[in-house]
Order: sequence, then C-alpha cells, then structure tokens
Amino acid sequence: MLNATWLETFTTLCEAGHFTRAAARLNMTQPGVSQHLRKLEDQVGQSLIAREGKRFTLTAAGDAVFALGLSRRGEEARLREAIETDDRDVGALSIGCSGSFAMLLSPLLLDWMASAPALMIRLVAAPQGEIRSGLLEGRFDLGVLGADPGHARLEGQYLGREELCLVLPKEAPDRMPDLADLEARGFIAHPDGFAYADELLGLNFPDAYPGADRLRLRGFLNQIGQIPAPVAEGIGYTLLPRSGVEAFAGKDRLRVAPMAQRRWHELWLVNRKGRAAPARAAHAASLVREAAQRL
Repeated sequence: MLNATWLETFTTLCEAGHFTRAAARLNMTQPGVSQHLRKLEDQVGQSLIAREGKRFTLTAAGDAVFALGLSRRGEEARLREAIETDDRDVGALSIGCSGSFAMLLSPLLLDWMASAPALMIRLVAAPQGEIRSGLLEGRFDLGVLGADPGHARLEGQYLGREELCLVLPKEAPDRMPDLADLEARGFIAHPDGFAYADELLGLNFPDAYPGADRLRLRGFLNQIGQIPAPVAEGIGYTLLPRSGVEAFAGKDRLRVAPMAQRRWHELWLVNRKGRAAPARAAHAASLVREAAQRL
C-alpha cells in the first residue's frame, strides 16, 4: 500500500505544478517535497515525473498515481462527511431476532424505510446462537436475545418479557384445556414448537405429558407468519411467543388459552460493547424497544 503522506505530497505537487509552490502549500521545505517524491517513486518502482528545468511533466505512471491521489482525497472527504453528519436515515444496518419478534418489529422498520430511501436494513430471523455469534463477528449491529448475553464483548439492555402462549381457535372454550382436548385437536408444529411444547405443556401437565415427540401432529410449517393460519381456521393448536400472536393479521380469530402455570421468555437488546452506535443504530434500538412494549 502506498504511503498516504507521500501520496498526498505528490498529489499537491501535481496540482501546484512547481516544487516551491507545493512546499508552501504543504508548509514544508522544497527538499522535503523532493524527498517524499523519491520515496514514492521507490515504492512504485518507476519515475513519476520528467523534469524540465524548474518545471516537470508527469510520466504515464505519474498520471496514474496522481489519479489515485485525487481518488483517495475524495474517499476521505466522503468518509469525514459521513462521520460528521451521521444521518440516521443513511447507511446500512443489520438486526437479528427471533421470527416471531421480527414479525412485530418489521412494520415499524418498514415505516422508517419508506421515509428514508438511502437506508438499507437487513432483518434476519435466526436462532439465539446464530444471533449471538453474529453480534460477536460484526454481522449484526443489534440483536434481540432471550437472556443477558453474559459475554465480555457484548452488552445487553433488558426490554421485558413475553409470554409463551398456547394458541387455539377463537371458538375454543375460554378455559385451560386438558391434554385430551389438545390431542383431539392435534399439534400444528414448527421448528421451535417441540421445545415450546416441552416448556409449557410439560410444566402444566407434569404427570400426563408424554413428550413433544409423542404429540399428535396435524401439520408442520416453518414460516413463522403461516403458523397461526391453520389454527385460525379451526385446525389444531400451536405454541408461540406472544409476539408471534400479536403480529398475525388474523389474531382476532385466535384464542390464547389461560394456563395454570404460565411461562415467560425474557427479551434483551444486545450490541457490541465499546462501539459507538451510529444514529441509525440508536433509532433502530428505539424501534426495538417500542415493539417490545407492545407485548
């Protein structure tokens, strides 16, 4: 990589067209300018100028290096402008969270993006371990986890908690069902559903619950937005965090069953420790908090 100081000296020399004027602009001596030129030519391995008395012309290599110097200046100017401006509506941002929380957060992000054409947001629904590793590796700017990250390079802010819900069709009785009722309906399963069943059904039916692998299945869906749909049509039951219920467009056709023993999942907003958050990340964090407050 070319030395940035020598490149800037050479770029100024090309603009000035004269060693003495270049030295004055740079607050250097003329021998100092000549020394920077020689060192840059050594780095490039070619002559950059052809001297003509007190003046000079650029060689082909000199033209190319001058163009690079001007380009580097432009890049630096744009970088400084971006840093100084820090417009919340400009730039890229990546957020990782569960699929159910993504459904709740997505409308808030879409409203923001609609008013900010220079903003690019990547919202990724991912397992907890992937979100955590993505934060550590810099693939996510923000993440929503189910527990305090407990890592030296991560910091978390407690947002609250959301209930793990047993979801039934609207016409189901407004009472806690027994396990026979659920078996008659059948389970609408999904990738996280078996673990949720062990959590909530195992807690409420400790003697009768046979384990998630022995539940009667009516269907399996892996798209979070589709999971409540069959239940809303009167087919089966499912288990989802509250965010998955609240974000479903047909939630008025669902009933969350009252449970004797309720189960809650914590929500933590997590980011890399010690990294100054740009304005867009700070605003995204406020939208995450707003989504969590709806639970």
